[in-house]
Amino acid sequence: MQFNKVLKGIKTYEAGKPIELVVREYGIAPKDVVKLASNENPIGTNPAIAKVIRSHADIAHLYPDDSMFELKAALAKKYSVEDNNIIIGAGSDQVLEFVSRAVLDENASVLMSGVTFAMYEIYAKQVGAKVYKTMSHEHKFEEFMEAYTMYRPKVVYICTPNNPTGDATSREDVIKLIEAMGNDTVVVVDGAYMEYAAAKDEKYRITPNDLMGYDNVIYLGTFSKAHGLGGMRVGYGVAQAPLIKELYKMRPPFNITTLSLRVAIEATKDESFVEESIALHQEQIKRYEAFAEENGIAYIDSYTNFITYIFDDKLNSSEIADALLKRGVIIRDLASYNMNAIRITIGTEAQNSTFFRHFSEIIA
Repeated sequence: MQFNKVLKGIKTYEAGKPIELVVREYGIAPKDVVKLASNENPIGTNPAIAKVIRSHADIAHLYPDDSMFELKAALAKKYSVEDNNIIIGAGSDQVLEFVSRAVLDENASVLMSGVTFAMYEIYAKQVGAKVYKTMSHEHKFEEFMEAYTMYRPKVVYICTPNNPTGDATSREDVIKLIEAMGNDTVVVVDGAYMEYAAAKDEKYRITPNDLMGYDNVIYLGTFSKAHGLGGMRVGYGVAQAPLIKELYKMRPPFNITTLSLRVAIEATKDESFVEESIALHQEQIKRYEAFAEENGIAYIDSYTNFITYIFDDKLNSSEIADALLKRGVIIRDLASYNMNAIRITIGTEAQNSTFFRHFSEIIA
């Protein structure tokens, strides 16, 4: 059987290991497994959202409103934009796919930071585009402009805060990058973790409205992180209407579920759950910073709901990840990103205590 030649250069995306795998392979009870690998909300599901899921379970046989009018209206009000500035995706990564398919081909290229969200590269390669990366994981102006001048990419990705490293780029620096690039390049500003950055430092807050003055820029947001709806898969893109109109040509019908649509609408009505989630995060991440400093472990100052520990030659990230996994603690090994590092989602107080107990024993 012969497949598309572009598949030869594509690595399968490595998702965080599920709880079921640990239960199955190591015989650990589900209640004793601590999952800190996928940047899910440790509080769980907003009780109001759970109520909506239960109350709408009997309409699961119906397709959703494909116009998504109510959800788009709520997002438009939140961000002071118009309904036709918004496209909804099955997670914000589906909007990334729309951009790749609408803009790229085998004669085009993309530009991103040296370590960033893996799907940027995967989606680009799926349509045969070339991939260029800067030297560092940070979005340094000089590095981006040198590469931009050399390669003239059709798409530039700015992930802020950046996944999987956790660093962020200020609003001022993002706009500086955008204004230095031509209108023939689509600039994707991925704000999947923006709620956390905005809460930590106002200068890192970027809203879609900040970018509406640029025809070639699209902002991505999601309900998967701070809103605790990772399993419902709802994200969105916000851009000028002509760009959104073209992306709609790539969107399949009914691309999110009936229940996903209902819970996303509910999530826009009350920010208290998000505020509670961020408050827990801000309190608990201090424990990770203090632990790293007390134990001589380097870490990246995080503007997300996770933290990245970077090891020297004395420790190996894959060995540590495997040892934790056997103890029922799931974290993300960043060896696949060519980093001797691990990424840990900031959990509840009890989850974090479990991590520290096992991690301390492993590195002793």
